[in-house]
Amino acid sequence: MHTYSALLHGDRLEWLGEVPVSQTDTPLRVHVTIVEPEPVAEAHIRWPAMAAILEKLAAQGAFAAVQDPVKWQRELQQDRALPGREG
Repeated sequence: MHTYSALLHGDRLEWLGEVPVSQTDTPLRVHVTIVEPEPVAEAHIRWPAMAAILEKLAAQGAFAAVQDPVKWQRELQQDRALPGREG
């Protein structure tokens, strides 16, 4: 069994690279696996927008009152009592 890369356009395959060759004029039986796009690519697209937002916050002095960023972040990350789970 050999693996070939292709793009699916509706009901047609567009072969990428090597093309399978049939030994006869009969149609080839194939199994197609859909390769999902990697989520990392989507995150990569959002990075410029996130950077622009952070730059805007910095320009506005949104966190100017934070004297010790490490201490501030640790305080934010402390465990809190969940509603209905106190005690």
